[in-house]
Amino acid sequence: MHELGSFRLSTLCPTSLIYQLNPIYELARKGPPLNMLAIDILKWPGMNQAFLFSFFLTLALIGLIIVVGMRRPADRKATWGEAIFGATYVFAVMFIAFGVVPHQFIDHADKELGWRKDNLIYGPFDILKPQSFGGQFPFDVSYEAIRDTIVVVIHVFYFVIMGLIFAWWQKRGTVKTKEVETSSYGRPLARKA
Repeated sequence: MHELGSFRLSTLCPTSLIYQLNPIYELARKGPPLNMLAIDILKWPGMNQAFLFSFFLTLALIGLIIVVGMRRPADRKATWGEAIFGATYVFAVMFIAFGVVPHQFIDHADKELGWRKDNLIYGPFDILKPQSFGGQFPFDVSYEAIRDTIVVVIHVFYFVIMGLIFAWWQKRGTVKTKEVETSSYGRPLARKA
């Protein structure tokens, strides 16, 4: 018998010969040495590529609305095709903002972060430990409640951004006129030079 790591393999076994002859197979079986470990930021628990991609995609699409609004003359009337395209574009942006982004965060919080209803928050020094578990806090606070609060904040964030963009689009091109004082008869009080 041949001792290889924690496994006992027969020297006549072909897999033991592979492990003995090729150090890459040995590395794959045992894992990398500890001095070669590095932090992989893509595996960090807070890193969810689907959530971050959809979040930044929505912001980029909103930024594109601003670019088009600044370049397009405000007095130009939209054609039928431009109106349909614009409506479809805004619908797609709102679908991603209010549907995909919150869903991806909920999925990430449930599966990767473990923010479920049975996972309670105790807080630092157990200040949020509920009375039902021997603490002093009057009610249970689960990570699911924090997850849902963050989802509401995401919705409010996009709702405010959409409202500001819609208001900006409608007001672009309007010129603020300087108000001239009027007399009690309603005539402008402007001195002739």
